[in-house]
Amino acid sequence: MENAHELERLRPRLFGLAYRMIGSRQEAEDVVQEAFLRWHHKRPADIRSMEGWLVTVLSRLCVDRLRVLQAERDAYVGPWLPEPLIALEPSPDHTIELASDLSMALLVVLQRLSAEERVGFLMHDVFDCEYPDIAAALGKNEAAVRQLVHRARTRIGSDKRRFDVPAVAHQRLVEQYVLAVQERDADRIAELLSHDAVFVSDGGGKTWAALRPVIGAQRIARMETGVLGKLPRTFSIDVGYVNGRAGALGKIGGRIYAVTSFETDGTHILSIMRVLNPDKLGPAALPELL
Repeated sequence: MENAHELERLRPRLFGLAYRMIGSRQEAEDVVQEAFLRWHHKRPADIRSMEGWLVTVLSRLCVDRLRVLQAERDAYVGPWLPEPLIALEPSPDHTIELASDLSMALLVVLQRLSAEERVGFLMHDVFDCEYPDIAAALGKNEAAVRQLVHRARTRIGSDKRRFDVPAVAHQRLVEQYVLAVQERDADRIAELLSHDAVFVSDGGGKTWAALRPVIGAQRIARMETGVLGKLPRTFSIDVGYVNGRAGALGKIGGRIYAVTSFETDGTHILSIMRVLNPDKLGPAALPELL
């Protein structure tokens, strides 16, 4: 019984690791469950740390799963974005650091790393694993793992969010943007965007979405208001929480139609990432952010 309680205590942390690696909530839940099943079947008696053992096994499972998923993602129609984690309000114990680690922008950057670079970086820099444990998980020697983590850290560092933006300032911009969209005010939308803002949408070939990024405040504003004119009258848009930060939830007839996350500098919106692929939006019931 004690092991069962400990496993459940570790579930959110392990889910966070798997989600960052794979970028899919369902896939992350599946590999966490597989790691738990392996623990139950193996029942190792001489393990110093249950968490360390599970992180190592989970990391191996994620690498294997990523190799299978890569072919699917190579054939994906249009830009691929991670499956968003959605909540109606922020978790009371959710820290700004965790929100930053889970941001859609960082997840997109992580997807550009190789599977082993991603695992090494996350295990070491996010989950504080030692190099020998990472080497065991990846089946490499320690020197190779150190090089791999350094390479990943360099790539992440060159792309990481340019500004450390307080959550209040970020939310204020998102709220202003949502209001401008509700009012179909193209001029106000453009004012809220940086002149070189980037809009990326993920429809996966299942619904309409831009197949290439849209760049520039005026172009994005025209596109936003143009698309709104084609949506049914039951369309609505509200502020929600996407991967721990304020975002936008678009609904048609009360059901989630689009989930939008934003990157800001506190003064303007730098990028907009919109998930439209219905396979990534799940049922109308919103999952709690972990």
